[in-house]
Amino acid sequence: MTHTQIQNTDISAEQIKRFLHTHPNFFEENASLLAEISLPSPHGSGVISLAERQQLAQRDKIRVLEAMMAQMIKHAEENDATSAKVHQFSVQLLNGQSFSALQQLISETLQLDFAVTQSIIRIWVKPSNSAIIQDPVFSSVSEAFSDWVMSLSQSHCGAKPDIADDLLEGHLQSYAFIPLSKKTLNQRPFGVLILGAQDQQRFKSDMGTLYLEQIGELVSAALLNHLFALHL
Repeated sequence: MTHTQIQNTDISAEQIKRFLHTHPNFFEENASLLAEISLPSPHGSGVISLAERQQLAQRDKIRVLEAMMAQMIKHAEENDATSAKVHQFSVQLLNGQSFSALQQLISETLQLDFAVTQSIIRIWVKPSNSAIIQDPVFSSVSEAFSDWVMSLSQSHCGAKPDIADDLLEGHLQSYAFIPLSKKTLNQRPFGVLILGAQDQQRFKSDMGTLYLEQIGELVSAALLNHLFALHL
């Protein structure tokens, strides 16, 4: 098909598309058309040439790619910062300290470094060490709640379930429930680390839980250093 053959007014848009696809040199051979053909400006300011429209389209694509790249860089920087905090947390947990000092370290680190408003630990398997058996972490929880935690395959984030209604303060807006266990031994959870935040977006139901899982493993190991006599 030649240029003169497509002058039929009944030609369809699909035929024009096929023609241009099968004749990639058309605009090269008819370069003046790029300046002669006018299109509405995408920004609502009159008309522009086909060449100008193509340039605008390319600029729009470049802006989208730049925005995507900036977002990826931002996420990478945030992940690097979080990884550094988790590493520092693990180093601090390695230092020998009392059971109460360990809990204070966990609470303060989560609040200062991980934007957690409030955190509590609950352990439902009693220790053989009578010196710590009265510690608040061993406060009783309902069997239904401990069963729910033990059924979790990963940390639960989002709203607080009704089954945990009496845990943490009511004004908090988002929560994370992290089962405590020694995963390398496929161990059933012996407790739970609960995090609460005033920010509704802090712990979202669809968020990634990689760092929460790492924190849970670190806290579990640190607790077990004091509770190694637990009958798990």
